[in-house]
Amino acid sequence: MRLKNSFFFTLREDVRDEDSISGNLLVKAGYIKKTSAGVYMMLPLGLRVQNKIENIIRKHMNEAGGQEVKMPALIAAEYYEDSGRMKGFGPSIFKLKDRNNKDMVLGPTHEELFAYAAKSMIRSYKNMPFNLYQFQTKFRDEPRARFGLVRVKEFVMKDAYSFDADEKGLDVSYHKMFDAYKKSFDEMGINYRIVKADTGVMGGLLSEEFQAIAPLGEDTVIYCDDCDYSSNLEVAEVIRAEKHIKEEAKPMQEVETPHCESIEDVAKYLKIDMKDTVKALIMNVDGELVIFFMNGERELNESKALKLLKANEIGFADDELIATSNAVPGYCGPIDLNCKVVIDKEVLEMNNFCCGANKKGYHLINVNPENIHYDVVGDIVNAKEGDLCPKCGKPLKFTKGIEIGNTFKLGTKYSKAMGLQYADIDNKLQDVWMGSYGIGLGRTMAAIVEQSHDDKGIIWPDNIAPYKVIILQMSSKDEKQTEIAEDIYNRLNQSGIECMLDDRDERPGVKFNDAELIGIPYRITVGKKAAEGIVEFKSRDGSINEEYTIEEAINKIKSL
Repeated sequence: MRLKNSFFFTLREDVRDEDSISGNLLVKAGYIKKTSAGVYMMLPLGLRVQNKIENIIRKHMNEAGGQEVKMPALIAAEYYEDSGRMKGFGPSIFKLKDRNNKDMVLGPTHEELFAYAAKSMIRSYKNMPFNLYQFQTKFRDEPRARFGLVRVKEFVMKDAYSFDADEKGLDVSYHKMFDAYKKSFDEMGINYRIVKADTGVMGGLLSEEFQAIAPLGEDTVIYCDDCDYSSNLEVAEVIRAEKHIKEEAKPMQEVETPHCESIEDVAKYLKIDMKDTVKALIMNVDGELVIFFMNGERELNESKALKLLKANEIGFADDELIATSNAVPGYCGPIDLNCKVVIDKEVLEMNNFCCGANKKGYHLINVNPENIHYDVVGDIVNAKEGDLCPKCGKPLKFTKGIEIGNTFKLGTKYSKAMGLQYADIDNKLQDVWMGSYGIGLGRTMAAIVEQSHDDKGIIWPDNIAPYKVIILQMSSKDEKQTEIAEDIYNRLNQSGIECMLDDRDERPGVKFNDAELIGIPYRITVGKKAAEGIVEFKSRDGSINEEYTIEEAINKIKSL
């Protein structure tokens, strides 16, 4: 690639409307360009990087027995209606009508279509197992697109789907895909952790996420250094390190707590520890008033709450809904409420605690589990630092992660919905067992930049970089420099080494800055010593900075 006559540009200043390091650097370096919130052009350099990521994934998918296909992005809405997911996706699914007034959607994911395709072949158990995959554009109307390529409305995903006759077969297929993912991310040099996660709108038996470790990450990754336990915050089991001391039950007492509507204010006013309080969250769960009670130090985990109640949506209750009960906001307690009450399991381990009295301006002290009423009990709170590993009992650690891949054991959820069956060895109809496996290419690109950059720009791994080498000609008017730069460029290309030649009529400083910004792994500078046959050789990561003869520089590149 010769920069002089190429579509190549960089920006000198940081991008004002990019709220992540990766988003800022990728736009600034001319890899991507935003067209609207959550929608980006993939420019020549960006597309080369995306293609490198795609080819690494494709290699490992093919080695694992996957067969590549291409599904449409424009899909009849009836497929999502049949599976019951139209409601689950809610406003995040893009809907439209064709000229015949037929309901259509822009595909957010493709389980339904792959199940439909599989019906064309599957008749008997002998037709399985097999795995189909694609690289396809997905569309999701994110309420808050942000962080560059991390949370967008349009993105390319590698999604794969396995088809098996039983759960044992699904386990085999699942582990093949799981290993292919590990090999792919390892080859890209990404620092990641694999965590258990909530199955969410996908449903199914198991979900695991590949989380690239980065401060930017939207997900909280919980892990243990003493064993192999790791989990997403959404599903992490809570085991409190400091156990509640069992005391003899004291007489329950109503106390005045004027103007104390938060549990923090109550604890401060009564001079008690937050861990000895129980707080309430008054919520709307699928249109029903539900009040959740938990230890005052804890936060409600909405994913756990929805799963416990087998519900779809949760949000704060409005005044109208609250008025259907005797709940008193700010002073709500789990005694004599005339609505659904859900308590966290930790509350049953507490005693002589403080909670609302369901009376404005008053709370109760010395409340015990036998005093309270509840309909449902379960683990409904977030783990926090200091909690114990459920596997080995050691303290848990927390970090942030970007979800770059996920694997799902779907079981028979979609095959049942789509009528995907086969005849078993006894000629009886059975539902097909499916697995689903996704990798976000844009997120992967962003995660690599988040993990590999400095104050000058991007530092691409060798096998992800758009080009391996950039040759900088310091003076476009120096004939000797032109001769040497062209010679190196041609010889490297003939050797199959992807390289760029910066032959623009720009100042040396501009060329150096651009080379650092775009992050090409190796740089050969043809400058003042060109007449002596000497060039400067430097690696982007700073590990190499030497002067070589032309032959030495070319041989060094080949060896690397």
